[in-house]
Amino acid sequence: MEIEKAREIGFCFGVRRAINLLEGAAQRHGAVETLGAVVHNQTVIKDLERQGVNVVGSLDEVKGAVVAISSHGVGPQVLQSIQDRKLQAIDATCPRVRHAQRVAREMSHHGLYVIVFGDANHPEVKGVLGWAGGNGVACVNGEILLNIDKIPQNIGILSQTTQSHENFARFAASIVDHGLHRFKEVRLVNTICHATSKRQVAAIDLAGRHDLVFVVGGHSSSNTRRLLEVCRKTGVETHLVETADEIEPAWLDGKLSVGITAGTSTPDQAINEVLGKLQSLSDSR
Repeated sequence: MEIEKAREIGFCFGVRRAINLLEGAAQRHGAVETLGAVVHNQTVIKDLERQGVNVVGSLDEVKGAVVAISSHGVGPQVLQSIQDRKLQAIDATCPRVRHAQRVAREMSHHGLYVIVFGDANHPEVKGVLGWAGGNGVACVNGEILLNIDKIPQNIGILSQTTQSHENFARFAASIVDHGLHRFKEVRLVNTICHATSKRQVAAIDLAGRHDLVFVVGGHSSSNTRRLLEVCRKTGVETHLVETADEIEPAWLDGKLSVGITAGTSTPDQAINEVLGKLQSLSDSR
């Protein structure tokens, strides 16, 4: 059985940067608490825990003097709370997320109502909306959004960094097609991460050459779920696994070739373990 890895796979710059920051902080301070998971991948979280980096759900749970901000970022209100509590902050916010935060702040400053295409419950999106100063909303359905009467006539549209270009374009088009008569100004800024886009393009290319694809990554990871989505749209059978133990041997029945891709928060270790498991299953057939 042929097994191929995508040409763009695994950790992106922002994730590597965040992990390096936290590992360095743990070495300097002995222990560090991070406000929310630095990335949505349990393998990464457990590895960091062994090095002294522990996840807390809120600032009220912080016991030490050092708190880290995850790669997903936070709103200005949280930064102010950290300062008020006289905690030392280690900011591991992804540079692409920080760019989206600046865009939201500038849009709001110029009188635009900020619309974020993304999951309203995701920490990144919550943080971005925080920089809009409460002058915005997040959703994934443009037509539903147009049923909200309170939306002002001047709007700015941006995206959660891990969304796909195709879905973002469809979202923006639905607002323009069905609601342009309501607005005086519509400003659109593409804030999708370039690394995320490259992995999606590579995953689609990979799916076109194989009859089975495995996406390796956290089940709660947004960028990993996008890879699952774009691969399945090609029509190829696709499975999301966080670890090699989740692979069902029956999935390989009748398959001649398998492709492997992975999200930007997936470590090399997890990818290599899945690759090894698939090779072992192939050799035993």
